[in-house]
Amino acid sequence: MTVESDIVNALAGLVDGRVFPDEAPFGTEAPYVTYHQAGGEPLNFLEGIPDKRNGRFQFVVWATSRPEASRLIRQIEDTLRLDPKLLAHTLGGALGLRQSDLDLFGATQDFSIWFTD
Repeated sequence: MTVESDIVNALAGLVDGRVFPDEAPFGTEAPYVTYHQAGGEPLNFLEGIPDKRNGRFQFVVWATSRPEASRLIRQIEDTLRLDPKLLAHTLGGALGLRQSDLDLFGATQDFSIWFTD
């Protein structure tokens, strides 16, 4: 499995499977989650290639109300931190978002995740 499939498996139950890399398809029903890798902390050895990689992953939840978005981002944080495959490390608190043209409320948060290819 890939880290991406582990992420989807961990979060799918929170939003009826609506977890997407990068962006959701147009017309996706809220709530839903998007995620993307936004860098990471590389390991560098003098010899050989490391067996683990690190990714800084940013998660965004979109919902129809501020309370729902806030509740979901807290559930995502707890789920990612407790998932035995991901054991994500929180890289800061959640940040609220608003998408007025779609009438959606959002929240975003970054996590560090170590994984193998």
